[in-house]
Amino acid sequence: MIVSTREAVFGRVLLVVLMVVTVLPFVSLFLTALHPPGTYPAGLAWPDDPHWSNFVLAFQSAGMGRLLLSSVLIVAGVVPLSLLIATLAGFALGHLRPPGGRAIFIAFILGLTLPFEGVIIPLYYQMRDLGLLNTRWAIILPLIGLYMPFAVFWMRAHFVNMPEDLSEAARIDGAGTWVLFWRIHVPLSVPALSSLAILLFLWTWNQFLLAVVLVDDPTKRTMAGALGAFQGQWGTDIPLLCAGSLLILTPTLAVFLIFQRKFVAALLQGSLKG
Repeated sequence: MIVSTREAVFGRVLLVVLMVVTVLPFVSLFLTALHPPGTYPAGLAWPDDPHWSNFVLAFQSAGMGRLLLSSVLIVAGVVPLSLLIATLAGFALGHLRPPGGRAIFIAFILGLTLPFEGVIIPLYYQMRDLGLLNTRWAIILPLIGLYMPFAVFWMRAHFVNMPEDLSEAARIDGAGTWVLFWRIHVPLSVPALSSLAILLFLWTWNQFLLAVVLVDDPTKRTMAGALGAFQGQWGTDIPLLCAGSLLILTPTLAVFLIFQRKFVAALLQGSLKG
């Protein structure tokens, strides 16, 4: 398809505008974080005396070492289990296609319409009855369940496009269902699995609502959930609050920037197959 010069220029201008709109809030946070503590900076101005120590002070004041460990533990509980369950379910629904699989898949699709806010109250009472309130399991277990509709949908979309010839050839050679899954389909699913892992990591790391409602101890929340306690302590110190926000955002930005090529490649692969 031939693209006219006007369309090409318009597309580039639109991309630049979107980039500016996306980057500007981070620039504002960064510049504000460099101002003297206790001040109220106005506009996007570089301070005369940048206070880089604000980041150290925010890290120490919020106890971000413990928050970082808590977030890592929660991510380590959510992401691997979600990937395992979603891969098994996606393989069954997308490749094996058992009886009733279509109805099960529709149930997962309906789960995509379920907002976190709509189940937070039932989740609270359920976690209380299970004795899991104020523990990391109160975040890990609900997140696995809430992420499962999308994760299964994602993996099924991958497995349903896998060539049948591979499975038929493997079965002729005597491969069972488990060998077919583990030795053939899982290695070919690395792009889909890696992109799903990135999404689950970002969503879990930035989870705020469940962490605040189900866990009282800030040191057992995600870093984003602990921001509420940090804001309550330093809400009037805008530079320090901005420094803390940037420290919390840094891991997610780093992960996305490092793995963005794999993520985009998986999306393009899925669009080409579809």
